[in-house]
Parts: sequence; structure tokens; C-alpha cells
Amino acid sequence: MSLAAYYAVTWMQDEATEIARGLRHRDPEVLDRLIEQYQHRLFRYLVYLTGNRTAAEDLFQETWVRVLERGRQYDGKSKFETWLFAIARHLLIDSLRRKSAASLDALRDPEEGTAPFEPAAEEPSAYEALAGREQEARVQVAIAQVPAVYREVLMLRFQEDLKLEEIADVVDAPVSTVKSRLYRGLEAIRQALQGGRA
Repeated sequence: MSLAAYYAVTWMQDEATEIARGLRHRDPEVLDRLIEQYQHRLFRYLVYLTGNRTAAEDLFQETWVRVLERGRQYDGKSKFETWLFAIARHLLIDSLRRKSAASLDALRDPEEGTAPFEPAAEEPSAYEALAGREQEARVQVAIAQVPAVYREVLMLRFQEDLKLEEIADVVDAPVSTVKSRLYRGLEAIRQALQGGRA
């Protein structure tokens, strides 16, 4: 391990330990800093999973309440964001269970589910901007056709840049299952894009 990598790992461990200590003591400054740092990523994750901004807002609030209530449970041994996304996911599953058993299957069954995808793009010319919007629309339609169980791991990997092991912690599945879902999700997007062109 290089010296720079060693310092980066040490800094991340120190930060996680500081977060764990702050949550145990219900330090409002730590919570404010965490909300500021993770609010956009968490909200995007919830909108992505639910496909509904109102439901995502409710779950967003519930997630931060749960972080405050159960902050003692965060031990600092894993990344805070992994723990945060796992809380949000469990709250979503609980919410879907209350609504109906069929809704819960959207996260469990690879044959169901929809949600939007919003990749950011910057094009220098008007023509490129139009072409980019058309391509983005095709990708959004393709991703909406991908089962929710695959969309979730795609979002965590490519938008949230989580490692496979971290995704496995969030979705409570083995790394091999995460790899399989990523592959199947990418394949489903490829097939949907090809089908859209035909």
C-alpha cells in the first residue's frame, strides 16, 4: 500500500470514528454536517427507487429520524453512506410491506419495477444538446424498463460509486448476487436500447 493510500484509509477511518462518536452523543453539529453532505445523494437514491418524489421526500425524512434515533448502532467500521443507504432501503421495504405484498416484490423480483434515471450531461453546441437530450430520453426509457432490483444496484454502483462489497451490505445480498444483478441490469438496458432503435 502506498503512503498516500495509507493516509487516505486512515483519514476515512478517523472520519467514520468521529461520525460514530457524534451519533452516539446525538451531536447536532455532526447530524447537520451529515445531512448537508449526504442529502442530495440520499434523496436521489430514494427517488430512483420509488419513482415518486413525494414518497421519496417522506422516506428521506424518516431516514434521518432513524439515523438520529439509532445513531448508537453505527460503529464506524464501515462507511457511513453504506449504513445510511441500508437504513433508507429498509424503510422503503417496510413502507412497501405496509402498502401491499405485491409492491415489495418490485425490489425482490427481477420481473417488476420502474423508476426514472437522470444522468447529467453538458454539450457545447445546440445540436449536441438536442442529440444528448434525445439519447438521455432513450436511456431513461430503457432504464425504466429494467426491474427495480437491477436498477437499485446500477444506481448504487454508477451514481453513488459504491464498491461491490458496500452494495452487498446495502442490499443485504452476497457480492456474487450484486455482480449478477449488475450484469443483468446492464444487459437489460442494452436490450431495451436496441429494441428502442428497431
